Amino acid sequence: MFAVYAESFSSDDPLSGLVVGERPDPVAPEGWTTVTVKAASLNHHDIWSLRGVGLRDEQLPMILGCDAAGYDEDGHEVVVHAVISDPSWTGDETHDPKRSLLSERYQGTFADKVVVPRRNVVPKPAALSFEEAACLPTAWLTAYRMLFTQSGLKPGDSVLVQGAGGGVSTALITLARAAGLRVYATSRDEAKRARALEIGAHEVFESGARLPARVDAVMETVGAATWSHSIKSLRPGGTIVIAGATSGNNPSQAELTRIFFLQLRVQGSTMGTRTELAQLVEFLDVTGTRPLIDRVVPMTDAREGFAAVASGDVFGKIVLTR
Repeated sequence: MFAVYAESFSSDDPLSGLVVGERPDPVAPEGWTTVTVKAASLNHHDIWSLRGVGLRDEQLPMILGCDAAGYDEDGHEVVVHAVISDPSWTGDETHDPKRSLLSERYQGTFADKVVVPRRNVVPKPAALSFEEAACLPTAWLTAYRMLFTQSGLKPGDSVLVQGAGGGVSTALITLARAAGLRVYATSRDEAKRARALEIGAHEVFESGARLPARVDAVMETVGAATWSHSIKSLRPGGTIVIAGATSGNNPSQAELTRIFFLQLRVQGSTMGTRTELAQLVEFLDVTGTRPLIDRVVPMTDAREGFAAVASGDVFGKIVLTR
């Protein structure tokens, strides 16, 4: 079958190990199902995989991709949940120490077919296109869990989204506005600030700028570069939800005194559950909210999409189609 996969690793030139070619058809073990992929979306995780993060040489070649939407074996339209938990695990699968994402331990979604546990498929509403649905399982699910499971926010509250532009941050802005939150967003890039206003932010600011008022929660995926600003932007008792650190893990100022004196809550968040993915799909179906797609690229031209993600030349999600 056709597939986009990692053949080797390179920290300096990750795309050098990317191959667009053929791989053997997958065989679904008992309890798993085969999904025929119609659309899949790119994540920074795919670039990290090409750098060798989370993978070993003996696992190569590895088909890349976490997200997909397509048809199950019965012809039903479905969305694929990317978190694979241990068969014996019960409860929130993001807490399973043995969990993995598709394209880590198991072959990924950038192919004609992908096999997943039967419990990892969610029905796709007819109103959502395959391209839209393919955006949801990683970036949009991460944003949904950050906002509605981990933050404690309620309609009318205020939220700051750091680093507008990427898949998670655009999902955060869109979902937060749809849920009745007051949304502030930051970016170093003027064009991205303008786009953030278009998709739902009430006000936008340069990175590090003083806000008109302290917020109830901050959604943090940037890390070291914005950490101090995030902490200083919170009201007493506020919450910072962190789900990534693209600028580094070690901020120069941890702001510990401010955290304990103002009784701030620091909440980690990773991906989401199948139940949350189903809730996200229902939320979009009911509200008419849709993922922001930067561009749609045929999977045969996957290298173009990878290059855009690697360079940061993206606002929203890049979708690969078959």
